[in-house]
Amino acid sequence: MGRRTVLLIVAALIAALGSGLVILYVRGVDARADAKYDAVEVLTAVKMIEPGETIASAKAEGKIEETSVARGQVLSGVLTDTVDMGDDVALTKVFPGEQIVSGKFGSPGEQEVLTIPDKLMAISVNLTDPSRVAGFVTPGAEVAIFVSVEPQEYLPDGSTKGLPEFTQLLLPRVQVIGVGDTTVISQTTTGEGGELTTEEVPKTLLTLAVSQEEAEKVIFAARNGEVAFALLTDTSDVDDSKPVTSAEIFE
Repeated sequence: MGRRTVLLIVAALIAALGSGLVILYVRGVDARADAKYDAVEVLTAVKMIEPGETIASAKAEGKIEETSVARGQVLSGVLTDTVDMGDDVALTKVFPGEQIVSGKFGSPGEQEVLTIPDKLMAISVNLTDPSRVAGFVTPGAEVAIFVSVEPQEYLPDGSTKGLPEFTQLLLPRVQVIGVGDTTVISQTTTGEGGELTTEEVPKTLLTLAVSQEEAEKVIFAARNGEVAFALLTDTSDVDDSKPVTSAEIFE
């Protein structure tokens, strides 16, 4: 057998081996693609499910639907039906778009409770959208609290005298530990000519972790003035300042 013939045979064997490896590689890629992209029907939240809400009621209200998810994106413990889980409740909030997994549901009484830092207490304040930074305040955020009031001076004869309205920093840094649902309330104001104007105002309950002294200040300010939050970062500078009135606003 000549040298040329041997080289041809070796080349043919190498080509055959290469073709076989290519075929095996392509089959492996196809298998991985099938595992990743094959559609699987699972249960997914399409509306917010609140802690304590039963899975049966959530499904009845249209908050849970079957959706197609790529096989590679299916979460461990995901549910494909709610058989035998009707009395289980959500243990934490389940947000729209989340897959319904068994670990987020359990027996009533096990649901997530409000976590309050040691030695502090929780209070709630009802704020409009502008006063809560247009909805950017979320649980875990830190805020500075400002108050605007129209103080009254009580005179010896029992009457009162209005003092200049002012705005001032109330608390420099407070942690938000909860954000409740937004509701719409009717608010009536009186114009300079005595005309009454009624408008629908959305308000949201925000829950704060505060000391007793801070709680007293916030509650009093909310009942006797207007409270507003300022969203803080770790590097935000917040310093005590004097009250700002119409006399100082352009200084």
